[in-house]
Amino acid sequence: MPASKTSRLSLIASLFLLAAFPAAAQEAAPQTIEAKTEGRGLEVTQPKGVVELFTSQGCASCPPADAALKHLIDDGSIVALSYHVDYWNYLGWADTLASKENTARQYAYAKMFGRNGVYTPQAVLNGRDQVNGANLPGIKGRLIALSSADAGMKVPISAERKDDEIDITIGEGSGKANVVIVYFNRQKVVDVEKGENSGKKMSYWHAVRDIQTIGMWDGKSARFVLPASVLDQEKDSGCAILLQQMKDAETPGAIVGAATLMASQ
Repeated sequence: MPASKTSRLSLIASLFLLAAFPAAAQEAAPQTIEAKTEGRGLEVTQPKGVVELFTSQGCASCPPADAALKHLIDDGSIVALSYHVDYWNYLGWADTLASKENTARQYAYAKMFGRNGVYTPQAVLNGRDQVNGANLPGIKGRLIALSSADAGMKVPISAERKDDEIDITIGEGSGKANVVIVYFNRQKVVDVEKGENSGKKMSYWHAVRDIQTIGMWDGKSARFVLPASVLDQEKDSGCAILLQQMKDAETPGAIVGAATLMASQ
């Protein structure tokens, strides 16, 4: 989708930030944290950050951002999620992966950022900042800058499948946050028949299909158990666990911890 004045300014700002942080050219190693959880030692490799891409099959500007997200997924040290929104459906192609909940999450972030509107492709980083989703160097550079400013993943989270259960363990930290589970499909291949991407066969990765808040974390170590069947509903599915602070009941804030789990794990 042709960038609005606001999105163009966002891209310029992200490029400025990249120039301001020369360390962005280097890959930061994931941080390993040892936490005490229910009397056990827990060693967790923290991800470099969380990238939430808001995209659409009906947006001509989105394919480069979708490719950038795939690069981040392949990196293996970033929790990367793709939220397909529905507000471009009027252009003639109804996004097969879009949901009103995904759109609502993007508008909630807009409220948190103090923005008047939304755009695609938009990447939200650690629930704290946003850049154009096609600006891969800007995304990587900003994640490094956030981590250096103590705005990265602070709380260790582990998730593993044990028989018919998913065992989620969250370490100690400070403050309070929601425990949010984001369910996604590893890959979806779509033949786009109409709209701005008409005639293209597109591959979409980590497309979100549901978001649920399963509890609260109050700074103390905690354990949550889910039925493993929640990952068996769709072939080749996965979930991300986000520890997300809230500005108010409806406005998301900083993400302070994250992990991913695939159905095959």
